[in-house]
Amino acid sequence: MKSQNRRQFLSATGLAFAGLYLNSCTTAGPRASSSEALSGGASPVGPLRPDPAGILDLPEGFSYRTISRLGDAMSDGGTVPDRADGMGCFDLGNGKLALVRNHELQPQHEGGEIPPGPAYDTVARSLIPLPGGTTTMVLDAQTLEVEREYRSLAGTIRNCAGGVTPWNSWLTCEENTSRADGRINKDHGWVFEVPAAAPGLVEPVPLKAMGRFNHEAACVDPATGIVYLTEDRDDSLLYRFLPLTPGKLEQGGTLQALKLEEVSDTRNWNQRSMDVGNAVRGTWVTLDNVEAPDDDLRQRGAAMGAALFARGEGIWMGEGEMYFTCTSGGAAREGQIFRLRPDIHAADMLDLFYESPEESEYSFGDNITISPSGHLVVCEDSYDDVVQNYLRGITPQGAAYPLARLNIQTEPAGACFSPDGRTLFVNAYSPTMTLAITGPWPA
Repeated sequence: MKSQNRRQFLSATGLAFAGLYLNSCTTAGPRASSSEALSGGASPVGPLRPDPAGILDLPEGFSYRTISRLGDAMSDGGTVPDRADGMGCFDLGNGKLALVRNHELQPQHEGGEIPPGPAYDTVARSLIPLPGGTTTMVLDAQTLEVEREYRSLAGTIRNCAGGVTPWNSWLTCEENTSRADGRINKDHGWVFEVPAAAPGLVEPVPLKAMGRFNHEAACVDPATGIVYLTEDRDDSLLYRFLPLTPGKLEQGGTLQALKLEEVSDTRNWNQRSMDVGNAVRGTWVTLDNVEAPDDDLRQRGAAMGAALFARGEGIWMGEGEMYFTCTSGGAAREGQIFRLRPDIHAADMLDLFYESPEESEYSFGDNITISPSGHLVVCEDSYDDVVQNYLRGITPQGAAYPLARLNIQTEPAGACFSPDGRTLFVNAYSPTMTLAITGPWPA
């Protein structure tokens, strides 16, 4: 049975897999894996092949290389921290890419050496920053060689997912609502912005108008500058933030929650209210007291008619529409994917794009991205006695297929494509590894 505290399992298993770090570049071999009988219909990329290094099984013709791992020396004198989660890829120009990567670390975790510089919060009265935050990698766009790697945000808690912006920054989200209590000095539960080109630690400014809650991920509609936000709770809401000035989030704005026509609960747990393919009209209710010292923003929003979602997690913007995952939604409680189509001239429309019928087809989808071909790529986040999480592809017709299988006892996270669409970057959560996957992606 999957645990809500599933990530605690990792601390007991991480060291057992340290030996797998010996191989940094692997191509999937020709021998068929035991999962050649595919769930969810025929795969457009073919069956998975076992990785000789025992890390990541991929289809024929695909390969990966490891570009960063836990404990690697960084350019700022620190080492790569653990628990790599959400991530975004950016074109810096002049043949350079940046990967900005979250680290879902809490005060009790070892965060490695953090260089001198600004930090949002520290442990108790010490000058030691809290270990959560982001790291940035600058890569050569052609060779994928890492040229620099450094801390870019420090002093936060449990930076889970986030989202890229059209103005080349990363919105990193705290999945934590701890209050200042003598052990830590500030309240948490905020979104922070990290410019992709920042050369080191940024000044950490909590974007408080975007709400204080158990943040998960964010995406920006480039047509309007509106930011959409998910919340990782069983009774979560879907939020949107209307900035006073698009692209200047620190100037404030208005936070709202999605209200659906005749549907108050999308989870399909006890009774079915959403069917795949049926679109529902949505409006937005404006929230007050968004800094929510009592962590009750979702409850006040629901009382105003906002719709409930089952642990909203990854969200990604496509062409005029966005997709987001609900980790434990659906009758099987194995996960849902919703599609929201915003329309500034009429009502926004939400439809249930996919719902998993069983664990073997798709289980606990978390981070999500959209490939250049329009296929969704979803990172599974399921923890049983033996952990076997997949990267799942979802076709534009809503069929799930296995794209990759992670063989170490952790989850894939932070999937994102390079701007040219040739490379899929993904993290292994713990022990941290960042992989670059290339191959014949679906056309």
